[in-house]
Amino acid sequence: MADTFDDFLPEALRFTSPSPLVDIGANLTHDSFARDLPAVLARARAANVTTLILTGTDREHAEQAVAMARRLAGEGLALHATAGVHPHDASRWDAGLAADMAELQRQPEVVAVGECGLDFNRNFSTPAEQERAFEAQLGLAAESGKPLFIHERDAGQRMREMLHSWRDAIGDAVVHCFTADRATLFGYLDLDLHIGLTGWLCDERRGHHLRELVAEIPATRLMVETDCPYLLPRNLPAKLKGRRHEPALLPWILREIAHWRGDSEAELAAATTTTARRFFRLPADASREASRGDTTP
Repeated sequence: MADTFDDFLPEALRFTSPSPLVDIGANLTHDSFARDLPAVLARARAANVTTLILTGTDREHAEQAVAMARRLAGEGLALHATAGVHPHDASRWDAGLAADMAELQRQPEVVAVGECGLDFNRNFSTPAEQERAFEAQLGLAAESGKPLFIHERDAGQRMREMLHSWRDAIGDAVVHCFTADRATLFGYLDLDLHIGLTGWLCDERRGHHLRELVAEIPATRLMVETDCPYLLPRNLPAKLKGRRHEPALLPWILREIAHWRGDSEAELAAATTTTARRFFRLPADASREASRGDTTP
């Protein structure tokens, strides 16, 4: 039986943002959300996470993200989608896939090209295949005029080289789930890129270096995301059964970022939402309108 709105999150994990938040990276097409999606969305609304960008990482999931955003329009949340091919799947890139991506990116629900980029950590596709697919998707972003939603891991130098050669042709771009070092961060900021931060910051094993960097990111370049169901914060004040991350926990990530930046949660919530609305070209009152919507998914 699906979990209800009330029984999935312990009381200690029912956070509420002081102002509406945009989760710029939510993988709600993941199979783990199929059983209780209405309750997941209800919990997001209760947490004041009122706008979700549904990540499309390949043709199948981009199509599902578009369909979900279309199907759930007017359900009390503002849902949008991205459409791209993740570097793990870059070996599948061909003319047919390129045409399908271009068609998906023309849909009004799609607000960014991606998730695309380079991942030299796992190399499920070879670096050469990844660069070929990413170069093609840079071209699609230039043609569509839509912003880029970028994945990068252990490939900062090559990513900067490729983006530098395309910088005048493409518009806004965000490196989502940023986890790299100071030199890589400043290289991206020098390219006028935006930065997405996740619960990686909440990981005592590997997030310490980010705590020293978050204050260096201008508020006009910073956005927040869960990347759910992945990257569940490890420092939550209570255990979560199943350990599946979800948008309702975004206020906890915001709290951590605010702490390490020396900002108030209210200031940071308002700033990241303003930045996200501008970046994805969302209506200025999207979150406010969503928060007034029907609360029954």
